[in-house]
Amino acid sequence: MERERDRLIKRENVRVCIPRYLQIGKGSLNELPEIIKILGSIKSLLIVTDKQMVAFGYVKMLQEVLSKAGLKSDVFDDTVPDPTDTVVLQGIKFLEKCKNDAVIGFGGGSPMDTAKAIAAMAKFSKNIQDYKPPSMFDKKGLPIIAIPTTAGTGSEVTHHAVIIDSNNNEKISCRGEGFVPIVAIVDYDLTLSKPRRLTIDSAIDTLTHGIEAYVSKKATLFSDRMALDTIRLVMKNIYAVDKNPKDLKAREGLMLAATLGGLAFSNASICLVHGMSRPLGSNFKVPHGLSNAMLLPTITEFSIEHAKSRYADCSRAGEFALPQDNDDVACNKLIKGLYKINKDFEVPSMKNFGINQKNFEEELENMATDAENSGAPNLNPRVPSVNEMVDLYGQAWRVS
Repeated sequence: MERERDRLIKRENVRVCIPRYLQIGKGSLNELPEIIKILGSIKSLLIVTDKQMVAFGYVKMLQEVLSKAGLKSDVFDDTVPDPTDTVVLQGIKFLEKCKNDAVIGFGGGSPMDTAKAIAAMAKFSKNIQDYKPPSMFDKKGLPIIAIPTTAGTGSEVTHHAVIIDSNNNEKISCRGEGFVPIVAIVDYDLTLSKPRRLTIDSAIDTLTHGIEAYVSKKATLFSDRMALDTIRLVMKNIYAVDKNPKDLKAREGLMLAATLGGLAFSNASICLVHGMSRPLGSNFKVPHGLSNAMLLPTITEFSIEHAKSRYADCSRAGEFALPQDNDDVACNKLIKGLYKINKDFEVPSMKNFGINQKNFEEELENMATDAENSGAPNLNPRVPSVNEMVDLYGQAWRVS
């Protein structure tokens, strides 16, 4: 079993990708025009969002902030929960018509990822397959500004954008420095109206980012610090937010956790949970945070013996275990705690979510193969075979 010291020796030289400007805290949205002014070259912005953000009045609020500073903005609100290259190309046509010179991703992970892809593909290849790993997009597209309104994906600080190829339904995790936003606005005020299910699923997504970044084979001393704080902040605040959705301190904690989690996994990578989660989402339309929640306890139990000290650290950080608990005790408490979270927050099993069992069984091998092809399982402490992933899907199916 690899110890922390050996891991850090192997990974001592690391390139870190983060936004140039990261504005954090209540009311941060109002600081955006000043940052744009510092950048100097941006005059017209395309706001990439969804129709709910328009209906709730958030887009109007953003446009008013920009307009008061003399900045022109246009709105593309046709994003979908699982972004496709078709929607990206529609957004590019709209951008070209409006002659925008920068892109704002405003909303959850899907609008932010769509905005990233628009910014890249507007200037370079419009074939999503050209961005498929192991290809890395390190070129300079249009400037990207990311404004999350959910505390979960961390896309505002990552060099990732997940886009579905509409020709074959493949989820492609586009990667590279060209996808890192130049500005990220992290304002927890924007999360206050989010419904319970979205709030909880986003928080568990964040928790998954923290755990996977910490146990990843690419983990570093830099990512470790943020990963453990991500876990700590989620577990300190998720129950408080569920008890009182207007708890500002807890909302702030979850928002910061999401950003730290994004920084952690963007610079250390995700592992098996995300690798298996994406095919589940693309095949059966399970929201990303929820699909992670469905898989996290089962896959942690599968992996835990191969990185016991690391998972024990996660357990202590999240206060599943006591500081004095040994690694065996801490790991057992982590597994029990993750199953308890799903029970407490009514995370449905795949079966209870409504996935047809016959269709599920027919897709098992394809999903496991897609997960393997993503590369994420290879960074897991325990690297599974395709057959083992088929079995893990089956185990998670039965967990209610």
